[in-house]
Amino acid sequence: MSVEAIVLAGGRADDPLAQKFGVASKTLVPHRGRPLVEYTLEALAQAGLDIIFVGPQTALNPPPKISLPDRGSLIANLEAGINAARGEKVLVATGDMPFLSVEAVRWVLQNAPEAGFVYSIIAKKTIEERFPKMRRTYARIREGSFTGGNIVLIDKKLFFTALPLLKRALELRKNSLALARMIGFGTLLQVLLGWADIAGLEAKVSQIIGVPARALITPYAEVGVDVDKEEDLQWLS
Repeated sequence: MSVEAIVLAGGRADDPLAQKFGVASKTLVPHRGRPLVEYTLEALAQAGLDIIFVGPQTALNPPPKISLPDRGSLIANLEAGINAARGEKVLVATGDMPFLSVEAVRWVLQNAPEAGFVYSIIAKKTIEERFPKMRRTYARIREGSFTGGNIVLIDKKLFFTALPLLKRALELRKNSLALARMIGFGTLLQVLLGWADIAGLEAKVSQIIGVPARALITPYAEVGVDVDKEEDLQWLS
């Protein structure tokens, strides 16, 4: 059975970027002549993944294997996608990665550790070398400064076991300090002072959610590049 990829492409029609271009979601904003989400779909399809698309219903190229309507929130869309998946593990990607490459997707699949939840992270140096104008939120730990990526791997069974806390963690995926606050004041202090390390954070998160969680340092900057506002489109052009 092929590995499945869930593409989260929902969003609010009142999002400033979506409003400017008159589309149902920012993932459908035109970029280089195509809806933004098609770049994510293309990389995943070229990597051989069966795609479960969750977002505004529209014609897309390449077409996803399964297309589900937007449920109105990231977590509701994720649940819908996971319920539609047939395999034990799924790759989850956001639909706003304009530079995602098939090489990056394959690298993540080949190098992901065995865990119920694998979260891609990218070093600040990796982002700045390829995208020097890119603005990202970074967390400083012993191993360096990192930003969260837009690809995760999830074990389907364990997802539902850890659903309550995992929901919250995914909602805060771009807010490193908020994630640390969930874990506890001691961890938050370590993150603030740059004393935390990856192994310690992995152990703490695994303990809290009851699911083995691992970070995957990803050497492909495009996994950490997404579009949130108009100025992102400007520097990407």
